[in-house]
Amino acid sequence: MPLFDETLVRAILLDIEGTTTPIDFVAKTLFPYASRKLEVFLRNNCADAEVRALVEGLRAQHTHDARSGSKPPSWVEDSEEERLRSSAAYGQWLIAHDSKCTPLKALQGKIWQQGYANGELRGEVYPDVPVAFERWKRRGKRIYIYSSGSVLAQKLLFGTVVTGDLTPYISAFFDTHVGAKVETESYRKIGATVSQEPGSLLFLSDAVKEIEAARLAGMQALLCEREGDSSAAGSRADVIHDFKEIFPG
Repeated sequence: MPLFDETLVRAILLDIEGTTTPIDFVAKTLFPYASRKLEVFLRNNCADAEVRALVEGLRAQHTHDARSGSKPPSWVEDSEEERLRSSAAYGQWLIAHDSKCTPLKALQGKIWQQGYANGELRGEVYPDVPVAFERWKRRGKRIYIYSSGSVLAQKLLFGTVVTGDLTPYISAFFDTHVGAKVETESYRKIGATVSQEPGSLLFLSDAVKEIEAARLAGMQALLCEREGDSSAAGSRADVIHDFKEIFPG
């Protein structure tokens, strides 16, 4: 039995971490880099209106976390210096907890932008990704990306891989501005934005809850198991391990 209905699929929607990109690259390279550079970045850009707005977004999230009992580090606003240190400490705490907080993701993207520009960072994808992108384009399939990382961060990652810039293959990027990845409405918004019927979109992700949300929105969806840990997939039949399984040949 086919994994999905190939005759319906017009476009492929991809998660990043654990799907196109090794989890270790995100967890052990990108996140630590952003955490190390956060306070210096905030200090150097404290006069920037956009950065100040993002810090205000962090403060609002901090209030929510404190009220919910998450026990974030304290936030002090008695002076500009204390506010800066508080926002940096809280941002680092969010990074350590793999938060999907939208202002944090925007700040991370800006920090990574500097790292990519000065050569300290370079995007990483699984070896089958560039080959698949070329094959899917040849087959007339559109490619979209949906990640909790900011659109800026997504473009930087795909634009700097060793094999060359992959962004020309990608028709649209989506982040948490459309909603959380475990919410069905997010996938409905993406379908509407790209003017595609839900069933014509094939979503690939390593997260079961994301797959379920996409299916509830009417999309076709497959679990992508890359890291050799079968605990999430179990004995499921709707699992792929390599992009060569999607529109091969």
